[in-house]
Amino acid sequence: MDFSSLYDSLALIKPEIIISVTLVLIVVLDLIYDKNKKLVPYLALLGLIVSGIYILSDIANEGFAFKMSATSNKFGLLALDSFGSYFKLLIILTSVLIVFFAKHSVEIENTGKRQGEFYTLLFGMILGMMFMVSASDLIMIYVSMELLSFSSYVLAGFIKLRDRNSEASLKYIIFGGVASGVMLFGISLIYGLTGTTNLYSINAALQSGNINLIVLGFSLLLIVAGIGYKISAVPFHFWTPDVYEGAPISITAFLSVASKAAGFAILIRFIKTAFVTNVDGSGNWLLVPVFDWKTLISVFAILTMTLGNFAALWQDNLKRMLAYSSIAHAGYLLLGVVVFSQIGIEAILIYFAIYMLMNLGSFYIVMLIADKTGSEDIHDYSGLGYVTPFLGVSFAVFLVSLTGLPPTAGFIGKLYLFIALIDAKMTTLAVIAVLNSVVSLYYYIRVLKHMFLTKPNGEVKEIKLSTANVVYVIVLLIPVLVLGIYFSPLVNFAESCLAFLSF
Repeated sequence: MDFSSLYDSLALIKPEIIISVTLVLIVVLDLIYDKNKKLVPYLALLGLIVSGIYILSDIANEGFAFKMSATSNKFGLLALDSFGSYFKLLIILTSVLIVFFAKHSVEIENTGKRQGEFYTLLFGMILGMMFMVSASDLIMIYVSMELLSFSSYVLAGFIKLRDRNSEASLKYIIFGGVASGVMLFGISLIYGLTGTTNLYSINAALQSGNINLIVLGFSLLLIVAGIGYKISAVPFHFWTPDVYEGAPISITAFLSVASKAAGFAILIRFIKTAFVTNVDGSGNWLLVPVFDWKTLISVFAILTMTLGNFAALWQDNLKRMLAYSSIAHAGYLLLGVVVFSQIGIEAILIYFAIYMLMNLGSFYIVMLIADKTGSEDIHDYSGLGYVTPFLGVSFAVFLVSLTGLPPTAGFIGKLYLFIALIDAKMTTLAVIAVLNSVVSLYYYIRVLKHMFLTKPNGEVKEIKLSTANVVYVIVLLIPVLVLGIYFSPLVNFAESCLAFLSF
């Protein structure tokens, strides 16, 4: 790679460079101001906003960074396109909200001098996710996933005040290490079969034939297991409830949205780039016949949403309940993948934007209540809806949206997924998804029952909110309501970001 090519590649990853520079500046600022950490969140916000501006300005540009061959345009480690930019914007927006989230968190505030370390590790996660969504090489996928994982392992046990914090971090790193090793083994097998780790080159090698399909199928299952761990798909979900319950609430919220978004982005790119041979007249993908892709992903989707919803029924801890809810939503999102068409991917993009708002809103209200009451147990929510009506009504809107009921945005997200399934003549899957949504209604309404209908055992103290708390909830609440009625701008933006899917 010559210097000219290197310069061109660096010009394509300006948002990632800004995040990297911000990470270094946070470390420097943390060292200079040893006791006062008030400036750190503002520096983090500045870096995220500047990075987001660059992503928006280059959203229509396409190219390949760090090409291995000067004569080919499809041998880059990173594929820069509007699809990846959509997920980068989602990650940046989620990160901005999480910085505000953490700024109001008693858990993070109590870490004192260690707040600089918190934001440093947070930016390590962000950098890993941004490289993940653009990675077009198996080695780059693996390295970016590890960068994300190592930072999140530490953040899961960052508080260290209770046994469950250390338990969360330990379980996360053990499960993560196993998933990482399994995925790396799968990558090594594919390299042995095709002689390359580049997704475009793998596609060319598979179409040329002369590949042992049994070994290829086994290696793909190993790689899918590694990605399935990242998106909390069943049966790779075992870490999720314990880690979500034990981690700081701000990190739990971040993992439930941004990390999951990066995992789905790489799953879609992996399948589309390496295994799609063509697109038929109806817009459906034609995949290399290694095995029955639709059956495999359908089974994962059904198991994930069903287990997530039914396991959530018995949860009294709100963080744990939302963890299982997050698993169920991963199952719904897999329904968009199983369609294997542009309509399905468009539904995923729409769903993720809406899921970010309603899930972060739910976790934020749980954090506000936990900070004031010291409890995340559903029985301690009894009567809270009357003494703090703003939180009660807001939480109700977020939970109704998570269920997928109109007129909230959650209904629009699920509607587009069901449209994609019906368009692909997969009515059975759509019916199963609807039945799962009915199950989820029970455990969401159970929370509202405690807040508004259950008589508390003792006196319930009003939760006093700062102006910043109220503004943050409103910022998340208004889009959830507005997008339930006026959603065409989001749909149009999602459509415009799918140019890479066409041949």
